[in-house]
Amino acid sequence: MISWDRVNELRDEIGEEDFAEVAEMFLEEVEQVIDRLRRDPKPELFEQDLHFLKSSSLNLGFEALSKLCHDGERQAATGHADNVQLGPVFETYAASKQAFATR
Repeated sequence: MISWDRVNELRDEIGEEDFAEVAEMFLEEVEQVIDRLRRDPKPELFEQDLHFLKSSSLNLGFEALSKLCHDGERQAATGHADNVQLGPVFETYAASKQAFATR
């Protein structure tokens, strides 16, 4: 679910204090997009939103979430936004966030 190697690599690259700030900023920005997708999903924005979530997730090591977002982004990009399942994205984000917080 989470690439702890990526988490440790990022922490080593930017330092413990900056890592905490980056992680907090990541969670805040991702939460905003997740909340918007829950409240007011707009298929015409799925490609853009899922690209953002994919990239952000990959940077912080949330591999499972990044993969789901990548798949949804590809569907939206090929005109199949109506096939994108957001439920698994929400569930995987919540599980990843929990796993990240407990470690």
